[in-house]
Amino acid sequence: MKTGHILPNTENAMKKFLTIPVVIFAFLATSMAQDQVKIPVGISLAFKSGNASALAEYLNSTVEILLLDKEDFYSKNVAESILADFFAKYHTREFTIRHQGSKNDAQYAIANLITDKGNFRVYFLLKKVDSVPLIHQIRIEPDDQH
Repeated sequence: MKTGHILPNTENAMKKFLTIPVVIFAFLATSMAQDQVKIPVGISLAFKSGNASALAEYLNSTVEILLLDKEDFYSKNVAESILADFFAKYHTREFTIRHQGSKNDAQYAIANLITDKGNFRVYFLLKKVDSVPLIHQIRIEPDDQH
């Protein structure tokens, strides 16, 4: 009879034993999801509206730009001018971030930019400067897939 009495206690212990890892996993998954930083919305809005000056608010003091015939490191002001020329020539119709992620102190995004004169794949890399995420690299390449 004592064995029947021990069995329910064993079942309760097993339930508690299995519940604890599930709770811990759920907590870790939630906290990791909260830790994953999202790309600032203003960047998407700037691309969607083709607004180089709004995008410049997110540029680091030096930015690597790979854009059609341009490929170099530029000061923020020159980078803004290059982007303004691009947006003046290629009017944005749609901008969609397809993938974003982070590694160490860097964030990145891959997006599709649909313009009136063609489609582009956009990559950009952000790193924190004084705890503010700023764009350090922008790559805009023709996308023949669309």
